[in-house]
Amino acid sequence: MAGHSKWANIQHRKGRQDEKRGKAWTRVIREIMVAARQGGGDVKENPRLRLAVEKAKAVNLAAETIKRNIDKATGNLDGVNYEEIRYEGYGIGGAAVIIDTMTDNKVRTVAEVRHAFSKYGGNMGTDGSVSFQFKHCGQLVFAPGSSEDKIMEVALEAGAEDVITGDDGSIEVLTAPFELEVVKQALEAAGFTAAVAEVTMRADVPIELSGDEAVRMQKLLDVLEDLDDVQEVFHNASINE
Repeated sequence: MAGHSKWANIQHRKGRQDEKRGKAWTRVIREIMVAARQGGGDVKENPRLRLAVEKAKAVNLAAETIKRNIDKATGNLDGVNYEEIRYEGYGIGGAAVIIDTMTDNKVRTVAEVRHAFSKYGGNMGTDGSVSFQFKHCGQLVFAPGSSEDKIMEVALEAGAEDVITGDDGSIEVLTAPFELEVVKQALEAAGFTAAVAEVTMRADVPIELSGDEAVRMQKLLDVLEDLDDVQEVFHNASINE
């Protein structure tokens, strides 16, 4: 998302996440398990797990719950094996949508995603149908009023790829996915804490939606995000309700 609505969209998303603390716990637990299974249970040696644990702490997931799920994923306890599956499609006004899921039943998951698209005005796509419109990258977003010059200086020196200032004054720092943590730590050491720090799929060109289209698109996104197996929903809609 770009332009004047970036910060508003971010705040809306964070508000939605805060309202759904139980769902947030489920998501971070699954992310912890997949990250630990793929890269091992040592957070010092596994950047993806380290980021997942940070997310878990941010939503106040208990330390013992974090450890228990790392142990499950690494074979120390019995647990469920989750599979990562990505779906793509089109929302209102031709907006591109990517849905990342973790599931133990892909037949159920694809049926639920397809149903959400068809019921709320979107269309399910095929693999690769919209992902070319997004860049896989690390993203840090700072609130309007932050020092653009200082953030740019620190971020670029730490290895960031780009620094973008939105029309609303928010500042976005883009990195290679594996460089996110290094840049984040450098900025924190300089006194800058990001409102958002994540590896994401960032849209190359946003589509502005307003009025009824914006309302319908937000409804579709809300329904997709509410599905039990959905971890993340990325889109290129800039929603102005």
